[in-house]
Amino acid sequence: MESNKSNGLNRRQFLGYSALGLAGLTILPSWALQSGVRIAPSDRVVIGIIGLGQQGLIDFRSYQLVPGVQIAAGCDVDSNKRIRFKNRITAWQKEQNVPQRCDTYEFYQDMINRQDIDAIHITTPDHWHALTLIHACQAKKDVYVQKPLSYTITESIAMVKAVRENNCVVQVGSQQRSGKEFQQAMSIVRSRKLGDVETIWVRLGANPGVNYPYPQPFAYPEEPVPAELNFNQWMGPLNDPKIHYNHEICPPISINPEKNERDTITGGWANWRYYREVGNGFTADWGTHMFDIANAAIGMDGLGPVEYIPMGYQGTERPTLKYQNGIVMTEQSFERPDAPVRNGRVMDGQGISFNCTKGWVKVARGYIGCSDPSLLVKEDLTDAAQYEVSSPHAQNFIDCVRSRQNPIAPIEAGASSVRICLLTNIAHELQRPVKWNPATLSFVDDKEAANHRLYHYERRKAFSI
Repeated sequence: MESNKSNGLNRRQFLGYSALGLAGLTILPSWALQSGVRIAPSDRVVIGIIGLGQQGLIDFRSYQLVPGVQIAAGCDVDSNKRIRFKNRITAWQKEQNVPQRCDTYEFYQDMINRQDIDAIHITTPDHWHALTLIHACQAKKDVYVQKPLSYTITESIAMVKAVRENNCVVQVGSQQRSGKEFQQAMSIVRSRKLGDVETIWVRLGANPGVNYPYPQPFAYPEEPVPAELNFNQWMGPLNDPKIHYNHEICPPISINPEKNERDTITGGWANWRYYREVGNGFTADWGTHMFDIANAAIGMDGLGPVEYIPMGYQGTERPTLKYQNGIVMTEQSFERPDAPVRNGRVMDGQGISFNCTKGWVKVARGYIGCSDPSLLVKEDLTDAAQYEVSSPHAQNFIDCVRSRQNPIAPIEAGASSVRICLLTNIAHELQRPVKWNPATLSFVDDKEAANHRLYHYERRKAFSI
């Protein structure tokens, strides 16, 4: 923590006193009084959010449950989303009996340069994660960044470098790490009471309309850009001429009457994530959740598999990943007792099965099962419906902002998890295996893979790193 010798205040205290124009942080919110939690004005954490779509609004709800947090500002390239965000923040502030103030910005640089903001929360599309995080770290802000951490491998490397060079606290939005069932599953695996892990089955699900997790080619027709959207800024570093505006990748909203992002194929979520020119499919969307837990459970945080074999290669039925220690991880369905049945079809969703020499443990949101039930701790599991409102994960971030400790999902873990996803997609697009050295962060004798756009692409000049 930096000190200010001239007046005896440390940096956090100074920022706390100055936030929201001094007076705003001297009033204790009603939820703190009711819960008995006492947060001194000097210990408040003031946050600005970049990306005000559905995920940004959901993450705001997480902070509503965390004592000592103020949301001071928001940024988005859509003016209607800025208005909606400000309306919701000020309504919450009114409920808490604190001054109603929330500034909004079209360009995030204007927000991160504010000296009264302690931390930046990033919920943009993936291709914007790297630049916003790096600039926030250079401005000495702590950061919560949604998963997947990056759009390319080289971005993930640059992000880790920026975090460590600037001594920032960064939490990656892999909130399953904060879930009771996932923590319990990882503990069982690490205890080796089921023996050694031999195989891991990871179920990611499939992109809409297909039966595999890999992203599809961008195929939406071009539509007129809404007047309230700065689509050039939404594109940012992307340089693919095939990309154009369509409401499915950036859903419009209206304020009066209020209409939210509910008319898209997936019912509220922007579909840029499913297309290779602008996203990385279910491979990254759910892979950075499930691969993340698998990697952590076997002690591979910061590392990962060394060989990636795509589905279809020489009869390979599912995406297959091999670790140096012999563990084989495949993306596939597996039996799960709690899986719901709809129209006679088992809806297996997403989850992980660790298959060991002496048994197995299976885990998913709101569920854990084990071949030896005596190893399970009897406790209320995380409500699967509450995972998007990840208050324990947000609380851990805020705790670490104060303590200056690494959070439960540090930058290195997020980087290794997203690399697993990106390398899986690279192997799929090359239609052959690729070998990766996770220690040197380089391909093994593979110039073609090293030239793949998911390793590095030429960004538009105005958005270079």
